[in-house]
Amino acid sequence: QVQLVESGGGSVQAGGSLSLSCAASGFTYRTYCMGWFRQPPGKEREGVAVIGGGGSTKYADSVKGRFTISKANAQNILYLQMNSLKPEDTAMYYCAARRDYYCDGLTSRMDHWGKGTLVTISS
Repeated sequence: QVQLVESGGGSVQAGGSLSLSCAASGFTYRTYCMGWFRQPPGKEREGVAVIGGGGSTKYADSVKGRFTISKANAQNILYLQMNSLKPEDTAMYYCAARRDYYCDGLTSRMDHWGKGTLVTISS
């Protein structure tokens, strides 16, 4: 059974940093496209960053240079390091997996989702 469990959310002031983690189980992690998505209050879900099985990455323009997606294949953990946080980064952040070695950009159809972790940035 595929499971994705996010952790690391919280409340910080603008300019601060947070590190999100996603523990994955139940599938061959290193062969999947993995990604972070977010849903701000009252808005639709959007892609934040994705990473393919080979490590290629893609970021939303709004987070480029501030966020870094990475993964530890041996531990089946996906990370999102978030720096220089802004109030507009406030959202529920979700980890997701796609049964494909390659990602199809930030609009990739993902097959499995975590329950999310809340990130709140105050000004």
